[in-house]
Amino acid sequence: MKNAANVYVVDLTKIDGDGDFLCPRCGALISPEDETEATYVIQEVKMRKSDRLEELVIKCRKCESVIHITGFSGV
Repeated sequence: MKNAANVYVVDLTKIDGDGDFLCPRCGALISPEDETEATYVIQEVKMRKSDRLEELVIKCRKCESVIHITGFSGV
């Protein structure tokens, strides 16, 4: 059961850089370049009908927060 207080939304169109961001709860670096799943694990991939990525749901391995990543169309 997940605690609603540990659920966050990160909009990539509102952050600087190339997709890296800090976990909103614990500050762990979340990077799209990390393919090891050492920092986070992908829980769900949501696609649009046009086969475009709409949202990615990940879980921070450090603090177990659930992060909904949006804003892929603007990246």
